[in-house]
Amino acid sequence: MAGSQLVVQAIRDLLRARGITYRELAQRLGVSEPTVKRDLSRGDFSLSRLDRICEALDITISDLLQNETRSSEYQTQLSDAQENALVSDPKLLLLTYLLINHWSFEEIIGTFDIDENEMISLLLILDRLQIVDYRPPRRVRKLTARNFSWRKDGPVQAFFLQRIVPEFFDVHGEQPGDTFHFVAGMLTEASRQHLSNAMLHLAREFDELSHRDNRLPLESRNGCSAILALRHWEFSDFTHLRRKPRPDAADPE
Repeated sequence: MAGSQLVVQAIRDLLRARGITYRELAQRLGVSEPTVKRDLSRGDFSLSRLDRICEALDITISDLLQNETRSSEYQTQLSDAQENALVSDPKLLLLTYLLINHWSFEEIIGTFDIDENEMISLLLILDRLQIVDYRPPRRVRKLTARNFSWRKDGPVQAFFLQRIVPEFFDVHGEQPGDTFHFVAGMLTEASRQHLSNAMLHLAREFDELSHRDNRLPLESRNGCSAILALRHWEFSDFTHLRRKPRPDAADPE
């Protein structure tokens, strides 16, 4: 296979591993989706375009040439052991969260109370945990896939429910522009599925906007979080007030 074809195939493999569509790559590059499709089908794009693709994917040309974009390297979920290691150290969990959200080495030490030596120590731990590939002095490559998610009922989700959710719903901390809606009602299964699909679409849109905005300067962005939940659920105090089923009357003899 020709060298240009190897590079194109490596880019395709990386997109597939991270769950990045041609449309999203086009948005990151500031070109049309047909342009990206044409480039990755013909493989005759310029070196400057290749540089921009690598920058958009947070990878170097050297990585592509050395075949370091194999899909098996990218994790859609961490193991229980990996997650337990993160929740045991708040700074380790914070650093993982920031790296997953495309913060750079310089942005992290410039924003948080973590000096360069401590940053390197934390990165070495994440490297041993195989969450990142760290190469001194400041090169960090994430080993999490584009469609990464925390384990359901895992250590991080438990930490999230115990520590983060109560603080998230503290109404006294509302900021201008915040929005909160709680709605409840009786739905058919078809209506519930319709809402579930709409929420999935909204979550994907949030993710796409976040990745698009990651190209902008840090000072122009603010941390935002959204919790989307739809459950078969009734407030327990209401459930206790439900009329109890009456026992069947005894059959007459």
